[in-house]
Amino acid sequence: KESLILLLLVSFSQAEELVCRQIGDPENPQLSKDGDIILGAIFSFRNMNDRQETYMHKPQQVECTSLNFRELQYSQAMIFAIEEINNSTDLLPGISLGYKMYDGCGSIARSVKVALALVNGNEVVSAPTEAPCTRSEQGIIGGSASSFSMAIATVIGPFHIPLISHYSSCACLSDKTKYPSFLRTISSDDYQSRALAHLVKHFGWTWVGAIRSNSDYGNNGMATFTETAQQLGICLEYSVSFFPTDSSEKIKNIIDIIKASTSKVVVFFASNIEMDILILELSQHNLTGYQWVGSEAWILDSQTAEKDTHHILDGAIVQNSFTDMSYMPLFNNVYKGVYAVAHALHIILGCNKTCNYNVQLDPLTILQHIRKIHFKTKEGDEVYFDENGDLPAKYEIINWQPTENGIVDFVTVGLYDASLPADKQLSLQLESFIWAQNSKQVPVSVCSEKCPPGTRKVLQKGKPVCCYDCIRCAEGEISNMTDSITCERYACVKKEAEFLSYVEIMGVLLTAAALFGTCMTAVVAAIFFTYRTTPIVRANNSELSFLLLFSLTLCFLCSLTFIGRPSEWSCMLRHTAFGITFVLCISCVLGKTIVVLMAFRATLPGSNVMKWFGPAQQRLSVVAFTLIQVVICILWLTISPPFPFKNLTQFKDKIILECALGSAVGFWAVLGYIGLLAILCFILAFLARKLPDNFNEAKLITFSMLIFCAVWITFIPAYVSSPGKFSVAVEIFAILASSFGLLICIFIPKCYVILLKPEMNTKKNMMEKGASKSF
Repeated sequence: KESLILLLLVSFSQAEELVCRQIGDPENPQLSKDGDIILGAIFSFRNMNDRQETYMHKPQQVECTSLNFRELQYSQAMIFAIEEINNSTDLLPGISLGYKMYDGCGSIARSVKVALALVNGNEVVSAPTEAPCTRSEQGIIGGSASSFSMAIATVIGPFHIPLISHYSSCACLSDKTKYPSFLRTISSDDYQSRALAHLVKHFGWTWVGAIRSNSDYGNNGMATFTETAQQLGICLEYSVSFFPTDSSEKIKNIIDIIKASTSKVVVFFASNIEMDILILELSQHNLTGYQWVGSEAWILDSQTAEKDTHHILDGAIVQNSFTDMSYMPLFNNVYKGVYAVAHALHIILGCNKTCNYNVQLDPLTILQHIRKIHFKTKEGDEVYFDENGDLPAKYEIINWQPTENGIVDFVTVGLYDASLPADKQLSLQLESFIWAQNSKQVPVSVCSEKCPPGTRKVLQKGKPVCCYDCIRCAEGEISNMTDSITCERYACVKKEAEFLSYVEIMGVLLTAAALFGTCMTAVVAAIFFTYRTTPIVRANNSELSFLLLFSLTLCFLCSLTFIGRPSEWSCMLRHTAFGITFVLCISCVLGKTIVVLMAFRATLPGSNVMKWFGPAQQRLSVVAFTLIQVVICILWLTISPPFPFKNLTQFKDKIILECALGSAVGFWAVLGYIGLLAILCFILAFLARKLPDNFNEAKLITFSMLIFCAVWITFIPAYVSSPGKFSVAVEIFAILASSFGLLICIFIPKCYVILLKPEMNTKKNMMEKGASKSF
């Protein structure tokens, strides 16, 4: 590690002399060394800033006047790693690694050109057509910018030659369908962008500006940041992009946007080249006091820091690739890439104390083994690739801190490790931070201040969710937390439980009515039993009459199950008991109506219809009709029975204890079946209303069914619209009213004749009256 640091600290003049001495024809390798196995490399030793490529004229010869010192350091890191491996007895013993390094000159076209040279294995890129194709290199290190790597990976992908980048972090390169042979020793921007969003959220910055480079790196990275930021409740006040070749007017427009903004935090997702351009404009306008959060492409660039003469970027933070090598993580990435190829070759060649020299190497096999390697460097860093060819996401949080001599110091103030649980991924040393303008206080960047207790948030019309007003809670309400969206009542008030009870007036009256109906039915039954041998009782089918009186008694009594605190059993009993008893009641009335019709038909000459509806058939019809309702109730109770329910929403100050229906279909099926029988009975009774007097019970049934139907038709809207316990009272009233209607209309006229007009209760009187009417 110490040797690597010393090697990379070569002075600029030494480096310039070294490269210029070795550079001859720019289309030949700038640095090379023979070996048993050759590794290729593409670095941009020189920049293209001073000229433009064109297809109209042949490019001029590049002179050694614009040296990229950092790219030279990348090459030195690669050389160091290769020399270390060659001197090792544990890794590739007896095998020497060589290298060929080409100059991409900061140009995509040139980088693709030299990549083809490495694939072909020829020394000269623009070789004549008769030049033979020779063995290609076994892997390529390089491709600093994401755009360069995308172009190179597209060209060499079909040849399966591994391209291991140390600096291309665009998430788009994880697409193995487009870039099958691309791997990298730097984490994907997908992780970095999400880590940036979590870092911004950690400090409570919900109102930020966003600037990006108009490139694959900037656009993809900022898109992921924006998506994650929205999920975390962070709003972007503005989001702008620019390109290094943009006009000064466009750059100045970005400065104007920053000036007009209210956010004090700027997220900058771009390379050091774009940041250098922006720094010049920021310095000219003395735009200080903003907290900059940057991507790894510029946050650790010493040249960018040197250009920040006005200390505009002091206090800047982000992410930087995690490594123990202090300020040289990118050089360590090159080092890891070389070792990844070496470990793959070690496995392929079956190396132990010696290696098998007879193994034929092919790029696809090497690529497959590189994807599977898992090793640790001497510094303890784990190196392995996931299914997308990416390293696990680990970042240092770097803070720009000015020193006394005016030089910026890059201080590590935290770590981000995406492989850890969500609550442990971000680790910060807050006491080590220096913020914008050398402040020790965390800057505030929000669209609206937090709403204190006693207020609630109300969104501002037409603005993002981060912009809101704080409205004081209404009288009697309070919010006891910051940024509350609702206000609650200021004290806990015990709500009164409400249900229809036996002790309240309405409950007492309904109970009294039910008991009165029960007693009245019992009296009528006693009268009929006492006078059971008289013609009027016998003529009206005494068996069905007594069964009807019994069912009416049950109808009056079942209404009592609706009164009192609802329980699990009472909720199931009240509706099922009501449904079955009423069907039993209507079945008896229906049987009596059919008997009337059949009896009249039986008086006609030659008719024997009564044998088809005798006492046995009457009993069977009542049982059959009632059994259908029993089946409906059993299904209702089995599938989704009624249950006790606390209604907390209907009234603010009350809890309504009621019976939820469970299955609404079951409830309305029970009522619908009762209604169907009632309508059928009404129709038959209406048809029989003009029969002779001794069979005039049909008139009474018609009137009783008319009352019954009217009661239950008016019940439905009244039941639905009645609140709380009043809906229960409406249902009890409907039960009692329809029961009283049947009792009074069918039985009271007969009791009147039995008790007060005994002279009319004779067989002779009834037959004579009937005979005179029949003529």
